[in-house]
Amino acid sequence: MKKIKKLLTMAMATIMVTASLVGCGNSSAGDKVKVGVLLYKFDDTYISTVRQSLEKIQSENPDKVEFTFYDGKGDQATQNDSIDTLIQKDVDLLLVNLVDTGAAPTVIDKIKAAEKPVVLFNREPSTDSIKAYDKAIFVGTNAKEAGVMQGKILTDFWNKDSKAIDKNGDGVLQYVMLKGEPDNPEAVARTEYSVSTLNDNGIKTEELALQVCNWQNDLAQNATEAWLSRFGDKIEAVIANNDGMAQGAIAALQAQGYNNGDDAKTIPVVGVDATSAAQDLIGKGFMLGSVLQDAEGMAKALYETGMNLADGKGAIDGTSYKFDDTGVAVRIPYQEYTK
Repeated sequence: MKKIKKLLTMAMATIMVTASLVGCGNSSAGDKVKVGVLLYKFDDTYISTVRQSLEKIQSENPDKVEFTFYDGKGDQATQNDSIDTLIQKDVDLLLVNLVDTGAAPTVIDKIKAAEKPVVLFNREPSTDSIKAYDKAIFVGTNAKEAGVMQGKILTDFWNKDSKAIDKNGDGVLQYVMLKGEPDNPEAVARTEYSVSTLNDNGIKTEELALQVCNWQNDLAQNATEAWLSRFGDKIEAVIANNDGMAQGAIAALQAQGYNNGDDAKTIPVVGVDATSAAQDLIGKGFMLGSVLQDAEGMAKALYETGMNLADGKGAIDGTSYKFDDTGVAVRIPYQEYTK
């Protein structure tokens, strides 16, 4: 009898230890990981592609993860309310595409108080705000890389046939710039490095005009229409911080007889994201090029690092990802996209 009691005691102890180990992560073994995905705006072309890629991951892993998407509608207060809702619902993980990167300290403090892991992505806040919470990381791109590649696409075109782009023959590239947001790190870097790359490659530049269009197609179309009325053939290139604005510019150009297939009446336009619409325009010769921001790669990184955090592991444990020199950011590389 004593032997049986001893065996039962040992068995119970083993069960208790196993149960405690199972409870170490934030998600229970065998349960779906419930993830709240907060997007700054549903109708942003690139962000909608990331969303579709996450939905595909969920469909391929129906027993592992469940994503719920929230539209920030370009308003940080709306996004903050959604975060409160998700915390009340006791989700296992939050993926946050901030509306306002300046709100990161407040957002992270809110999530930290609830002891939920968080992956911020795409719109990069300060490194200090991420480091303030040991269950927070950032997944995004190298902000200047897209601008460098835009500059390289234009440089290659100039070097191939400068007469095709330097219409007035003055040896200077006269351009107009469509900027995403005034202080967004991606917009600032793309604006700066697209031009500095041209200059570093020996091409002189002159900015005819710059307009902040908040990443929007219609605002970019309006700006380009106004510039065509003001500058006409003086515009030798259009540089856009994203493909949505590049598309708006092309719509305005085509309405005035440009970029319809006649090389003599084509103004080179470059964007960022390499969306399907932009790829179509590039294939037809209406757009010079874009820079591929890998939506599938972004979604995969969010899934793998996020699932690790939800399970109480290090974000990059067992993955192919590495942190950059900040120790809290994973970078997804860009790629040039031309015809």
